[in-house]
Amino acid sequence: MGRKIPMWQTFLVVVLSLGVIIYSIVFSYGESHMPLLMAAIIAAAAGALNGWKWSYMESGMLSAISRSLQACLILLSVGILIATWKAAGIIPSMIYYGLNILNPSIFLVSVCILCSVVSLCLGSSYTTAGTIGVAMIGVSIGLGVSPAMTAGAVVAGSYFGDKMSPLSDTTNLAPAVAGTNLFDHIRHMVFTVTPSMVVSLIVFAIIGRSSAGDNVSVAEADLLQSEIIKEFVVSPLLLLPILILVAIVVLKIPALPGIYLGILIGLFCMTAVQGISIADWFPTMHYGYASISEVQLNDDYMVADLVGGGGFHNMLWSVSVVLCSMSFGGIMEATGMLNDIAQKVLGFAKSTGSLVTVTICSCIFVNLITADQYLAIILPGRMYRSAFEDRRLKAKNLSRCLEDSATLTSPLIPWNVCGATMSSFLGVPTAAYAPYAVLNWLNPLVSILYGYLGFTMEKMTDEEYEEILEQRKIDAELAAKAVQ
Repeated sequence: MGRKIPMWQTFLVVVLSLGVIIYSIVFSYGESHMPLLMAAIIAAAAGALNGWKWSYMESGMLSAISRSLQACLILLSVGILIATWKAAGIIPSMIYYGLNILNPSIFLVSVCILCSVVSLCLGSSYTTAGTIGVAMIGVSIGLGVSPAMTAGAVVAGSYFGDKMSPLSDTTNLAPAVAGTNLFDHIRHMVFTVTPSMVVSLIVFAIIGRSSAGDNVSVAEADLLQSEIIKEFVVSPLLLLPILILVAIVVLKIPALPGIYLGILIGLFCMTAVQGISIADWFPTMHYGYASISEVQLNDDYMVADLVGGGGFHNMLWSVSVVLCSMSFGGIMEATGMLNDIAQKVLGFAKSTGSLVTVTICSCIFVNLITADQYLAIILPGRMYRSAFEDRRLKAKNLSRCLEDSATLTSPLIPWNVCGATMSSFLGVPTAAYAPYAVLNWLNPLVSILYGYLGFTMEKMTDEEYEEILEQRKIDAELAAKAVQ
């Protein structure tokens, strides 16, 4: 353990680190790996100058990386799922029938609602974006709708369902950290997410109608469908795996085993339906499905770009972003710099509205610095729990703030685990789809507005507050005994 790092040094580390990252992404080579490692070096240098041993900072890095391992495993597994479902004709069938069913003028609204429903059932934005989302990107190109807009609708819908699903990990984590129960938390989020979702759908309806009118290319849609028919057996039965995934969730099978079962279904369909040799299973899973089409769909895409790809190998870019970002975030957490910033910011919370604002801004800041939505829930939740209690605000107010900010803003940050994942799945840069993911940036603003208006900011009864004080006294006595 070293000495407390002065606030001016912490501030300098943050400014330099974010400056390096933003410069690289916006003005340089467009990726965040090396800047994140440079940021980790900057943070480690500040720690070393203040007496923090490298072994301690390294353990902080490893601890942060260990928290992200489940996300990395899911990311790699969904990459394999995408490859097998493309080779099996499942995703091409979604694209084929989607081109017949979906109207360009209401396409973005339909995508957002569809992804919301599927994600609510699955409790996973990753799986939704990696299956339905990938197919919808293909449909959008065939219909002449902007892939960036479509990706924004996919992300908004996927994270709406993820945020509101009792099966989601973040939806369970936030109330656990804040000290409330799961279903009180979900019911309380309805008040902020409903107006945000309504506005999002209105925006999608407006921009969808205005952008689709002149861009619809019947020739492109017909060409894409004809190429799909040439390469794959297309059948409504190939849409059943989506229902099977939902059934897996209903049976409460954990995420990874559920994805692996989806992969097995894909492998079966590859051979039984598409006639692909078993010898091609492992290359497809590793490197993705290699489409045989050589047709240019438009100036930006070939048909092979839409019906091919995926695979374990193609997800390694995103996993490496996670490792680099966790290294930086782990040092910031281990040396106490994140905690010092949170304590400093808490001094600005003079009212309920400012407390909500500080909490939400802190979650977004932790998302920026650590690239980890779980830490963005845990750290501010731990830091501000007492502040909410002292204002006699029920714990579900805090848990709602954590989800409205930490969960929803994570896919808007290019170097965040979620941002890198969504970009990899959908093939659209995070900065390109972020403006269209209306729900994700509007919801935190709605939550802040509610804080200042006092709307739905439920207060504790006198009895509930007395229980809190009594529990604090018990905790203090236990801590004193532990020290002795």
